[in-house]
Amino acid sequence: EVQLVESGGGLVQAGGSLRLSCAASGFTSNNYAIGWFRQAPGKEREGVSCISSNDGRIYYKYYADSVKGRFTISSDNAKNTVYLQMNSLKPEDTAVYYCAARTLTSAIFPWRLDQHYDYWGQGTQVTVSS
Repeated sequence: EVQLVESGGGLVQAGGSLRLSCAASGFTSNNYAIGWFRQAPGKEREGVSCISSNDGRIYYKYYADSVKGRFTISSDNAKNTVYLQMNSLKPEDTAVYYCAARTLTSAIFPWRLDQHYDYWGQGTQVTVSS
């Protein structure tokens, strides 16, 4: 059974940083994509970033325009963990952040769409104060 556990959320002032972690277990494929999504109150869930791996090597990294240059996604295969380093945080980054996973069956897929992921974590709250 695949399990994803997020951690690292919290309260931070605008301009600050947080690093989110997504620890994966039970995922047997070396071809996978891990996405980060967020959902603010009253808004739809949106794709923030995604990292894909092919046979253990990073294939692609994607970022939403709203976080490009501020957020960095990375992975540590030895720890089965994907990170989202978030710098220069803004109040509009406040949301519950989720990681999601799927087996990678093609090089390109619509990473922003949550229906293309099979497994989800429980979410971690990120609050950025102004």
